[in-house]
Amino acid sequence: MPEPVENKTANALAEAEAAAEQAQLPRRRDRRRGDDSDAWTGTMPIISSNQAEQRPTAPSSSWAEAAAAADAPPARPQPAKPSKDPALKPPAPQAAPAVPAQPTRSTRSASKAAALADAPVPDFISSPGLFVREQKPRPIGGFRGALYNLTGGGLNLGPSARQREEDELARRISRQLQGSYNTAVLSLKGGIGKTSTTVGVGLTLAEFRGDPPCAIDANPDSGDLVERALGEGIYQQQSPRTITDLLMNIESVDSLTALARYMHHAGRLHLIAGEQDPEVSDSLTAEAYLRIRKLIAGYYSVALIDCGTGVTHNAMSGILQSADNLIIAAGYAVSGAKRARSTLHWLASHGYEDLARNAVVVITDKDEVSTRVDKDAIEEHLSGICRQLIAVPHDRGVADGDLVTLDVLRPETRRAYREIAAAIVDGYS
Repeated sequence: MPEPVENKTANALAEAEAAAEQAQLPRRRDRRRGDDSDAWTGTMPIISSNQAEQRPTAPSSSWAEAAAAADAPPARPQPAKPSKDPALKPPAPQAAPAVPAQPTRSTRSASKAAALADAPVPDFISSPGLFVREQKPRPIGGFRGALYNLTGGGLNLGPSARQREEDELARRISRQLQGSYNTAVLSLKGGIGKTSTTVGVGLTLAEFRGDPPCAIDANPDSGDLVERALGEGIYQQQSPRTITDLLMNIESVDSLTALARYMHHAGRLHLIAGEQDPEVSDSLTAEAYLRIRKLIAGYYSVALIDCGTGVTHNAMSGILQSADNLIIAAGYAVSGAKRARSTLHWLASHGYEDLARNAVVVITDKDEVSTRVDKDAIEEHLSGICRQLIAVPHDRGVADGDLVTLDVLRPETRRAYREIAAAIVDGYS
């Protein structure tokens, strides 16, 4: 008896649904194995309009199952059961590569970007130099300076070797000091540049240092330090207060303002005048000088002491005891060189060997000695027994024994004073 049409239709629909379900099983198996290009990621895949027309629409129940599976915690992998069908055997595992995989270019770029992101970012406050190009120092004078000025700074060849040397001298002279230091200027013979060296070097220190230096006239033989720095006429017009006046009132000096009443000023160089009365000038003792030195140390970082022509008078033991270094004045005359050597020998044999070894010998050419004098031999004779030897060329601004000002001195003389000032400050370290 033939089957009713309704039963045939129901059976056909059932077979079609079963066939559709069987078609979905390999699809899901492939997704779990990762073989399909649209691997399951735990989120609903995005299907374009074209793909929706080409691919069959899955039953709505399968999307719910997929969403539930994505939300569920990952299950532990179960060992695969061996298949009885030889055609469905899983492929044999491949051997691990012998050489470890190298990072790709994209991986290296990502690592570098991550390192840069973790590094501190420079800013204008902590690293201003990273944002500004370093400029060459401006050349001064000479062809380089003229070219710089002519081009309005457009062509900068930088400073010359001579200017770089001058800049280095200025740096050494202006070096900041921690504490107070003093240098004694002495000789065993008068008239060979001791006081003029004190004034010239003092004015040079005042020109380059941020703090003003002090110069003290400790010559017991009516020294003329202040007259050489100010000029005889100006000194006489001022109140002629001396080191003796300061000693008499030292207990009342408790500030720089109070100390200034006993000082003279040649620009930024501050000076204490020596005693002019012969009956009083030799009364400065070592103890009295040390009191002066202690007072000055509270207000000045650099002090120069213009000593007398001997090393045995009363104040010298206090001066040498507190000195940080020495300048030994000498001349190109044979007698001047011998006295300079005798001074160093006396110091070394009387407990001041360090001062003698670290002394700076200054040879001043005051009288333009004759060509018969071998200057090189004299310099070689003295240079081996001191830290440094510096020659001051002949200059009428120094030789006349009058006012010493830097403006009227020759460039070579001013440079010599800069070298002496730098050597003094170097000796303080």
